[in-house]
Amino acid sequence: MFIGHYAPAFVAASITARRPKAGPGLGTFFVAAVLVDYVFFAFALIGIEKIGAGGFANVTLPYDLYTHPFTHSLAGTGIWALGFGAIIGFWYRDFFAGMLAALVVASHWLLDWIMHAPGLTLTLSGAGDIYGLGLEQHKGPAIALELALTLAAFAFYLKRSRGPILQPIMLFAVMLGLQMVIWITPQPDIAGLGFYAEGLIAFVILAALASWTGENRYFMQRSGLAAAGR
Repeated sequence: MFIGHYAPAFVAASITARRPKAGPGLGTFFVAAVLVDYVFFAFALIGIEKIGAGGFANVTLPYDLYTHPFTHSLAGTGIWALGFGAIIGFWYRDFFAGMLAALVVASHWLLDWIMHAPGLTLTLSGAGDIYGLGLEQHKGPAIALELALTLAAFAFYLKRSRGPILQPIMLFAVMLGLQMVIWITPQPDIAGLGFYAEGLIAFVILAALASWTGENRYFMQRSGLAAAGR
């Protein structure tokens, strides 16, 4: 799963922006949605966690994510979620915003559990049973679910906000374009430095576009005045 991870970010941004207190915007929640992947790629670069390539168990994502307990175990994801949520809550002086940010981070494990072949663990040690429902082994249903989640969340965000349509359309177009690259183009046989860099660059581009989008969307507050999301 790639763009489907951003569905919770659209929903969270829509909720927090409608509260009286200013809080984190769409760009922040885009970072939260794939925070564990940011860290995973960084850890893979220095050999702490590992990834293979070349058409393994997942048809729609031919990479073998075989050693990633510090980021993609349930405990690891939970730690990153609590840490990120605490930072957001403290920065904005808003417990609710921090809780939402933590939930967006935590949603990554749940979505991976649904999509990925068994490979997720519960503990930081990476020992014990592995989990994953393996929907990505079935290309049609996997693509349908990813598109449905993303479209529904994007529509929810547009429905609850007002402003220029160019920014959100550009954001969604880039998201879809990057996803199509994953689905259609040949993938590398070796997951090396170039692969990690491409992943991180894609995440940064989407976060920047999401931030730009959020800055130009307006949500009705309880007072009836329009406030811009960030």
